[in-house]
Amino acid sequence: MPDTVPSLPRYTHLISDCDGVLIDSEAVALQALLELLAPRLPNLPQGVTLQGLIEPRLGQRLLPILHNIYLELGLTPLPPDEAMAIANAVDLACDQQLSAVPGVAQALAAIPLPKAVASNSVSARVLSALERTGMAPLFDQRVFTPDLVGHAKPHPGLYLAAAAAFGVQPSQCLVLEDSVTGVTAAVAAGMTVLGFIGGGHIAAGQEARLKAAGAHVVFSDMAKLPALVAAVLQSATV
Repeated sequence: MPDTVPSLPRYTHLISDCDGVLIDSEAVALQALLELLAPRLPNLPQGVTLQGLIEPRLGQRLLPILHNIYLELGLTPLPPDEAMAIANAVDLACDQQLSAVPGVAQALAAIPLPKAVASNSVSARVLSALERTGMAPLFDQRVFTPDLVGHAKPHPGLYLAAAAAFGVQPSQCLVLEDSVTGVTAAVAAGMTVLGFIGGGHIAAGQEARLKAAGAHVVFSDMAKLPALVAAVLQSATV
């Protein structure tokens, strides 16, 4: 009788977003955008707030955020040099106030899966943030960003590139995401998403939005992530 080959776990790798999941930067970016755009957009339509325009777009790249806000308001988009200056100022604020999401390093270290980062930021900024927060060894330079891959979320290209680099099928990857943009990208890539809503930038109703975008489960405390991943891995082998 031939030996029985044991079934392998469905999930073998973990891919994480950076801003808002590893680095608690989205709240900083939101505040910086509010301060930079308020004097430029002093007369918003009744019932429209600047925060309400920005929050649903967090997770996108900064230049498209600015462009689309102006289009939504029926205004001519900012000149490229002014938009770039705002984006650079937001990046600088995030770098100056850099901090890890509480408990994330310990949580990831307790999860025995190879890990990568897929971020809409630029690779140099992601690598610097990982080094400065002590998380670089968890990812071993496995960083996928639009400047390296050629696609930004919500396109699935970043996640597909990460899976290809690991040499695994997208369905074998678990993803950590905090934005609708990121969840949309990972789901389109064929991956299972754990939605995180514990960052300082999370607006009311984000749990429902992430689930509507396709998140498998939503959680708010990084201390619970290892047990959550273990439960997902166990369910996948049943």
